[in-house]
Amino acid sequence: MDDGTSARSRLILSVSDQVQLSPLTRHLESVPGIEVERGAARTAEGEQGAMDVLTVVAGSGGLIAAIKVLPEFLRARRSDVTITVALPDERTITVDVTNVQDAMAVLERLING
Repeated sequence: MDDGTSARSRLILSVSDQVQLSPLTRHLESVPGIEVERGAARTAEGEQGAMDVLTVVAGSGGLIAAIKVLPEFLRARRSDVTITVALPDERTITVDVTNVQDAMAVLERLING
């Protein structure tokens, strides 16, 4: 878990179903040592529409703890929800109930460096 001494990083989470953003926020806020902020996603020039995203801020231990709650969240959804995780280096991984175990392993390796 984040002990407060490690550098803080950010993950950006977007959800395929915007209705699921508030439940995901509550789910993530139960994780100690992280901050969750909701805001508008950046759109590329010429793109229309505003989509909200969650920014998760924590040390690497907190980020690992935050992504570890994603499988439980996805399995509890009634619809086919996907979560796209944008890492600080701008790589993205999309997680859904069908690939959640493999995606979690990849995310942990990427966050730990």
